[in-house]
Amino acid sequence: MLSLLTQGEYGIFILVLLAIILSLTLHEFGHAIVARALGDDTAERLGRLTLNPVSHIDPMGLLMVATVGFGYAKPVPFNPNNLRMHWGSALVAAAGPAMNLVLAILAVNVLALAGAQGWMLGETQQTALVLMVHINLLLMLFNLLPLGPLDGHYIASKMLPPQMGRRYDAFNAQYGLWLFMGLIVLSILGFPIFDGLLSLSNAMIPWITWLA
Repeated sequence: MLSLLTQGEYGIFILVLLAIILSLTLHEFGHAIVARALGDDTAERLGRLTLNPVSHIDPMGLLMVATVGFGYAKPVPFNPNNLRMHWGSALVAAAGPAMNLVLAILAVNVLALAGAQGWMLGETQQTALVLMVHINLLLMLFNLLPLGPLDGHYIASKMLPPQMGRRYDAFNAQYGLWLFMGLIVLSILGFPIFDGLLSLSNAMIPWITWLA
């Protein structure tokens, strides 16, 4: 993202930053509202059942997004013991990526409908919608990786047979964060670690465009 500033693309930089803040906020809100629906009020008691970005955005995580292209929001805490179903933790984890998918679907179909109906969207509006599509698809896919603190590890754990799930949880608790950080470092150094996610996100756009 810093390259946008060095190239004088200040408007695009601001739009990207705002799209990321909105997408991360709704991602974390998704976790909080599903946890509450399944019986755990931990996030609500800590003030996380809100659409206020201040409650969800981590300043250091946002700074990392702006500088190196990777960052994080404040994780929404939940107590699995309070959830009313065995798959509760997986559903809470999946709610964040699901929210990103919904945002991408809304944005891409507004663009498609505007094109089909001949609506005149301004350049800023079009750019903002395109950014929302790409950012949210990437956030969804990235968070579904089953490593470290990402949502995917909660989902993967429940999809495995119980004994394998426990072994996976133990492995992830010991090594997952280090493996995840290693991938981030390699990506920053220029290795195409996440190119597959980018390709998949681009391939998904026709799948979620329904109003063209």
